[in-house]
Amino acid sequence: MNTQIIETKAAFKAITDQLRHDGKSIGFVPTMGALHDGHCSLVRRAVKENDVCVVSVFCNPTQFNNAEDFEKYPRTIERDAALLEKEGVAFVFNPSPEEMYTADEMNHRFEFDFGGLDKVMEGKYRPGHFNGVVQVVSKLFDLAQPTRAYFGEKDFQQLAIIRRMAKLMNYDIEIIGCPIVREASGLALSSRNERLSAEEKRTAINISHILFESRQLTAMQNVSEVQHWVIEQINLVPGLTVEYYQIVDQDTLQPTDKWDNAIGCVTVYCGPVRLIDNVKYN
Repeated sequence: MNTQIIETKAAFKAITDQLRHDGKSIGFVPTMGALHDGHCSLVRRAVKENDVCVVSVFCNPTQFNNAEDFEKYPRTIERDAALLEKEGVAFVFNPSPEEMYTADEMNHRFEFDFGGLDKVMEGKYRPGHFNGVVQVVSKLFDLAQPTRAYFGEKDFQQLAIIRRMAKLMNYDIEIIGCPIVREASGLALSSRNERLSAEEKRTAINISHILFESRQLTAMQNVSEVQHWVIEQINLVPGLTVEYYQIVDQDTLQPTDKWDNAIGCVTVYCGPVRLIDNVKYN
C-alpha cells in the first residue's frame, strides 16, 4: 500500500468524508511524530479493527510549556511515513502549525472544563498543556470523524482527559486505550528517548525497574509509604530527578489511599530529558 501524505485540512477532510460516505470504518491514531514501536502498536490495532487507518503526524505547539522543548522535539516525517506505509496506513495527515491554527488560536489559551483532571500530576507541573492537547485533538476529531481513535496508556492522564472531552463534546468516537510498550530493558518507549545518550538510557532503565519493584510492597506498606519509597529510590540513582510521583485512582486521577484501582504516575528528569511512566497496582 502506498501511503498518501496530506498537508491541508481541506484535503484531509475531503478524504475522510469520502471514506465515511463509502461506508468505511476509520481507525485514527493521532501522533506528534518521531514514531517508535509504541506508536506502531496503536497503528497495528487500528489497521486490524477498521477498514482504513489514518494517522496524524503533527508536533503541536500549543501543548508545550517550554518553547525550547518544542524546538528540540524530534521531527522525522520521511522516516515516519515509510514506517507507516509498512504498517498498512492509508493516509498520513502532516499539517504545518499555520495550517492547523489561526494566529488568534495560537495566542489565546483554549478553554475546557476538565472536571479537575488537569489539576494533578502533569496539569500541575505543565499549566496549559492539556488545554493544547484538547484543542488539537478536537480539531483532528472534527476533521477525521473516525469510528475509533487510539491512544497509549503511557500518557494515562491524557487518555482520561480525551475520554472526558469525547463525552462532553458529544463525539461519536470509540476511544481505545492501548498498553504501554517497553523495550526489553523495561524502559517505556517514547519519542523523547531519542534525546538520551547511551549512558542516560542505561540510567533511565531504573525508572521502570523501581516502579515494578514497588508493586511487591503493597502487601506490607500503605500508599503513602510506597509513594515515598519510589521517590526516594529514583532520586538515589545518579542522573535521575523525580518531578513528581503520585498514586491516584485510575478513574478520577485524584490521590487515593486504597490499592484497589490505583495507578502510580511518575515524571523523571534524566539529565535534561523529561520522561513519564506509570504502573498499575491491581
